[in-house]
Amino acid sequence: MVKKYSLPDLPYKYDALEQHISKDIMTLHHDKHHLAYVNGANTALEKLENARKDNFKGVNVRSVTRDLSFHVSGHVLHSIFWPNMKANGGGKPGGKLADMINTDFGSFDAFKSQFSEIAKAVEGIGWAILAYDPLSDQLMTFNIEKHNMQVGQGVVPLLVLDVWEHAYYLQYKNDKGSYITAWWNVVNWDDVDTRLGRTSPL
Repeated sequence: MVKKYSLPDLPYKYDALEQHISKDIMTLHHDKHHLAYVNGANTALEKLENARKDNFKGVNVRSVTRDLSFHVSGHVLHSIFWPNMKANGGGKPGGKLADMINTDFGSFDAFKSQFSEIAKAVEGIGWAILAYDPLSDQLMTFNIEKHNMQVGQGVVPLLVLDVWEHAYYLQYKNDKGSYITAWWNVVNWDDVDTRLGRTSPL
């Protein structure tokens, strides 16, 4: 019997991030898009379970595992994205996170500029991500195409920004840059900081 994924609750009300991210966007994004990734992951797991019972006859395993990767990655990234934000967020981090940002990027402003440029540069649909690499003991930024995480293996995601159009289009239309600028006002640095000591994404 396969274990199932479930949709986490938002850690705040749907309108908590207004004016920066609207209630309509948050409702659609969480209740429809994130739920679709949870359901997609569970469907892929069920297909693999059923395929095992029939020795994988007539099953395109590559296609199913691709779906599993896509939907699980979407679920994980969104599950980080929600608590990465809060009402009256923004500002700058403190403590060890701030020290590492200064060491690895030169300054907070340099990091913020680099992260924003990476988010703007995502081709089509994807994410920007700040991650901790335990092998080199440093922070790194990456962009992610779709949901499949094209990042260094073993890195721990700390801060993620969804730049799929469903994350901003209802409010910002095609002005992704303004959405990215506004998003900095809701970043929950306390949550990002707590992720720094983790060995898994959730």
